[in-house]
Amino acid sequence: MTQKVIIFDFDGTIADTVDALVTIANRLAVEFGYIQISANELKLLRNLTAREIIKYSGVSLFKIPFLVKKVKGELKNKIKDLEPISGIPEALTELTEKGYRLGIITSNSQENVNEFLKCHHLDYLFEFIHSGVTIFGKTTIINNVLRQRQIKPQTVIYVGDETRDIEAAKKANIQVVGVTWGFNSAEALAKEKPDFLIHDPSELLDVVTNC
Repeated sequence: MTQKVIIFDFDGTIADTVDALVTIANRLAVEFGYIQISANELKLLRNLTAREIIKYSGVSLFKIPFLVKKVKGELKNKIKDLEPISGIPEALTELTEKGYRLGIITSNSQENVNEFLKCHHLDYLFEFIHSGVTIFGKTTIINNVLRQRQIKPQTVIYVGDETRDIEAAKKANIQVVGVTWGFNSAEALAKEKPDFLIHDPSELLDVVTNC
């Protein structure tokens, strides 16, 4: 029987980075010409897709690659202070012990992800970490990783906390689990019709087993 490969998003799915990213984004607002995010606006943004957020913020599409680079650079200084999502270390360990292969595809930097995983003694759990910058989705990156590693789409399950994760996984013809403990709200994720929608990391093993 072919081993299933579970690919995780990083920010908001494994690492609790949402508050740190909002703080950094607000600090860079003037430089990049978009509105700061208040607590009330964050609630609104959680219900929007990536495209809708960019439109709402007013940030220039031309500036986004530079903004992403700057955010990753600033996050590097905070990475040692960040914590995993509660229950994620246990869920990841359990999946590995059951024989699942784990990987990460993220728009964060590989350096940041490696540093975080080492800090929390989680680095040994992952077979691969792939970093790539995308604005609206990760479909191309997912397809490239599967091709390079000769992984069949039907053996893959993608786990992410944003609507763009679900959209990308569906376009790549892989099953997708939406998680409600990250950035996007449960309502926003449900609209994208993931194969599964879960609210706690303890649900991961059951969902993966039934995929």
